[in-house]
Amino acid sequence: MNNPHIVIFDGVCNFCNGAVNFIIQRDPEGTFAFTPMQSELARELTQRFNVPNVGMDTLVLIKHGECYVLSDAALEIAKDLKGPWRFCYAFKVVPRPIRDAVYKLVARNRYKLFGKKDACMVPTEEVKSRFLSTNI
Repeated sequence: MNNPHIVIFDGVCNFCNGAVNFIIQRDPEGTFAFTPMQSELARELTQRFNVPNVGMDTLVLIKHGECYVLSDAALEIAKDLKGPWRFCYAFKVVPRPIRDAVYKLVARNRYKLFGKKDACMVPTEEVKSRFLSTNI
């Protein structure tokens, strides 16, 4: 996988893990790679890209040397998925403060709505290569 788009997600969040599985199913070329926010790699990347106010509720996408967070990250991911999901990118016309407010509302309540695990998910052998360690 050369220059994957790296998605940093909350590894214990059921909603976030579901989102990762959703991306994998709609990304047959393996464009996206993943690392949980709880990993050392995620800490290194968020520091390297100077991600402000990073927290477990912050979705981060690193794509072609650019860093996207919150709703911008979600829309950039959707743009590269197969099927009709790429049309979600049209929501980019909605002003970022409004998009991010909706994102933060869902993020703030995701554990209540979808639950959480005691530990980060363990990928299956089939998709294990899409999850990054501290070596990129």
